[in-house]
Amino acid sequence: MMRSEWKRGEYSISTDKSRLDLNVIHRFLTTSYWAAGRSIETVRRSIDNSIPFGVYKADQQVGFARVITDYATFAWIADVFILEAFRSQGLSKWLMKVIISHPDLQGFRRWVLATKDAHELYRKFGFTELKLPERWMERHDPNTQERPDYWAGKSDA
Repeated sequence: MMRSEWKRGEYSISTDKSRLDLNVIHRFLTTSYWAAGRSIETVRRSIDNSIPFGVYKADQQVGFARVITDYATFAWIADVFILEAFRSQGLSKWLMKVIISHPDLQGFRRWVLATKDAHELYRKFGFTELKLPERWMERHDPNTQERPDYWAGKSDA
């Protein structure tokens, strides 16, 4: 995949991994409801094995998302955030538009993501609840370092 960059006023979105501020990403993710406890090494490995989209105001990273894909049939959008001080400026909508329209991410059979509180944002980009959730399964590894709220109170038995 070639590196890409989009500009809008004083903001930019880039897939250049060298621009990412790993500390900003880790600090946000480790306190998020979905990635609580994620180590910086796991964040680094997850970025190395996906397409990262950094959102910047000049050189300051203010947002992030990544796409996990086989480049043929499937894409998973993960770890999406805009820092609180930069919200309500349309950056999350712009980020999603850039991701969905990226030339290397076209023609897939399925895009998926998981969210607790941003359903309306994602609906604007064609996302819906799972059409046939009974066909989906998941496996939780009880030995993971992460403590997302998703598994809180869930029995592993």
